[in-house]
Amino acid sequence: MADKSNLDSELKKLEEISPLGYSIGLHIRFASPLISSHTWSKKWQDHYTNNVYGLRDPMVAWSFAKQGVCRWNECPLPDPFDIIKQAREHGLKHGATISHGRISSRSIVGIAREDREFTIDELLEAQKIVMDLHRKAELPARLTDAQREALELVADGYRYEMAAAKLGISVSAFKVRLFSARSRLLAKTTAEAVQRAKDYKLL
Repeated sequence: MADKSNLDSELKKLEEISPLGYSIGLHIRFASPLISSHTWSKKWQDHYTNNVYGLRDPMVAWSFAKQGVCRWNECPLPDPFDIIKQAREHGLKHGATISHGRISSRSIVGIAREDREFTIDELLEAQKIVMDLHRKAELPARLTDAQREALELVADGYRYEMAAAKLGISVSAFKVRLFSARSRLLAKTTAEAVQRAKDYKLL
C-alpha cells in the first residue's frame, strides 16, 4: 500500500463533505490505483468487494468515459446489477462520483451522505479536493541518479553492505538514498519502491 500521509489534509476535508465515508483510487493504471482508500461501512465494503462490483459499477464505467462530477441518481449508464440501489439500502442514499486525470492515470473518488443530495457548492469543493489529491499523488517523471542507482542495485539482489561498497558510500548513506527513493515514489517499503519504479519505467 502506498504511503498517503502527505494527503491527510485533503482526506480530512473530504470526510467533512462526505459524512458516510469515501472511496478513492488515485492514478489508476492497468486497473490498479497507485493509492487507494475506503472508509465506507465494513458491511457495504465487504458486500461490494465480495460481489466484484468494481468491475460492474456503472459509476466506475462513467468515470473512465468522462471527467467531472456525477450524482449517482443521475448516472446515464445502465445498472443491471442494481449497485446504486443496493448502496442506498446500505445507507448510502445520496452519492456522487468525481473523475479526474488523463485516461492512462485516472483518479476516481466516490462520496455519499444519508440525509440529502450534495449541494453544487459541496460537489465543486469535492472536485477541487480530488484534483489536489491527484496532483499530490503524481509520481515524478524521473528519479535522481542516486535514487535510481540504489534501487537498481536492490533490484539486482545486492545486499545493503555490498551495494554501499559498490557505490563507494557507507551503508547509512545507502539507506538514506533508499529512503529518499521511497518518499519520491510514495512507497512504504523498498520492495514496493522497486516495483513501482519498474512499473512506471523509471529504472
